[in-house]
Amino acid sequence: MKSYAKGAEVALLECTIDEALRATASRHGDRVAVVMRHQGLRLTWRDFEQQVANVAASLHAMDLLPGDRVGVWATNCLEWLLLQYACARDGLVQVNVNPAYRAHELAYVIRKSRMKALFLNAADRRTDYAAILRETGSSVDAVFFGDESWRAFLSQRRDVAAACQNTDIVNIQYTSGTTGSPKGVLLSHRNLLNNAYLVGRALRLTHDDAICIPVPLYHCFGCVMGSLAGVLTGATLVFPSASFDALATLEAIQEERATAVYGVPTMFIAQLDHPEFSGFDLTSLRTGIMAGAPCPIEVMKQVVGRMHCAEMTIAYGQTESSPVITGSKNDDPLDLRVSTVGCALPCTEVKIVDPATGVTVEAGEQGELCTRGYLVMSGGYDGEPEATARAVDAEGWLLTGDLARMREDGYFRITGRARDMIIRGGENIYPREIEEFLYAHPKISDAQIVGLPDARLGEIVAAWIRLKPGEECTEAEVQEFCKARIAHFKVPQYVRFVDAFPMTVTGKIQKYRMREIDVAERGLQSAADIQTA
Repeated sequence: MKSYAKGAEVALLECTIDEALRATASRHGDRVAVVMRHQGLRLTWRDFEQQVANVAASLHAMDLLPGDRVGVWATNCLEWLLLQYACARDGLVQVNVNPAYRAHELAYVIRKSRMKALFLNAADRRTDYAAILRETGSSVDAVFFGDESWRAFLSQRRDVAAACQNTDIVNIQYTSGTTGSPKGVLLSHRNLLNNAYLVGRALRLTHDDAICIPVPLYHCFGCVMGSLAGVLTGATLVFPSASFDALATLEAIQEERATAVYGVPTMFIAQLDHPEFSGFDLTSLRTGIMAGAPCPIEVMKQVVGRMHCAEMTIAYGQTESSPVITGSKNDDPLDLRVSTVGCALPCTEVKIVDPATGVTVEAGEQGELCTRGYLVMSGGYDGEPEATARAVDAEGWLLTGDLARMREDGYFRITGRARDMIIRGGENIYPREIEEFLYAHPKISDAQIVGLPDARLGEIVAAWIRLKPGEECTEAEVQEFCKARIAHFKVPQYVRFVDAFPMTVTGKIQKYRMREIDVAERGLQSAADIQTA
């Protein structure tokens, strides 16, 4: 049998995000919609929808037109959510900006996305966002949450009369690219709503559920599987903190009686290892999703047992697929849930092909996982038709770049990556981007980036560097150069200075050998041996 599977056929949603929100506010108006614990805020669906309407009217007063791009650069907060739905109501395109970005990355995204306005916090306990924005030299119209510019923004309102279609682009999310620069993934109402709908359906979410969401809203995990799944089901959205905090998450689960919890593996590990873990009552939990990075089998077993998540699931996907492609069912046997990434979601085709020929391989054989259906980014990569053509073939198949095997029962196991990518704690990192950045260092002649195994984060970044003749440099110097200019998760944790790189006889750099050398010499074999789904 060939490695091809298709999820069950169900009726997809053909509404817009705004229509979905209005319907939920009408059905469940008095129920709690959003709990922002770190902001001390609790809103019903009726109140939330009204605040969305107000923000939409204020956006309209800025003379923004349907199709214009609006950036949101912040950690989890009510304002982020309001802008997500207000932009959708106005026919605007929200640009998700990673709060970890520094000037180098922010300047690129502002320019590349052609955003007309940027909403952000001036600063938080970790970052001075206003200073980073000034460093870019950008003249984008900036509105800062909580200060006079936000109040002035809300004071100006104009009635909204935008007519949106569910095929319109509503969101741009930046994913690092093999060419060295992030690419903007263009996603429509239809892409995102239906993926959220099918995720909520798989978890059997209803208005009686409360989802604890410690994952960031700027990722699909937060704004699709979390925010939109809540809107479609009426489930309460509980945000424990602005950015992940294990103790705040455990407190939120207990005090809000959460029935579902989301997270990447490192988040679950941090909760399970917290010294106060045993003091929390987590018996309200029923289900949830572990995704965003390879899920260690033993961690999944502990979440099911120690966190009382009998119906915990694993999901697999990527930004370009809105994001979920496959997922386990919450009534699958535990051994199936911990050893695979599930089966194809409804209305989703999946196949495994030989990366060299594109031919579908036999079940059990390794190849590149491809997917097709409503979930594939409808707008491709923003302004990059060649990159889009490389990612999505003429028949509509998205080539994920991930290696996998399909079992005869239609369940999949991810076995590696066909392309050069590192996944650190749920963040996708393409080595080429960091390598090109390091070339700007005045002492560096050449740089190669590899991913090394890590028990907590899954992978970490390591740099092999060849210096210019006569130059001297230290690991700390390279790290400081990076910390001031690129996101923290891209900063190499290890730096090795070399005179040459491992090469094939034809002159190609052997990154697998670099990884093998670092694993052996840095004592990382135990982390490399951890089994994942």
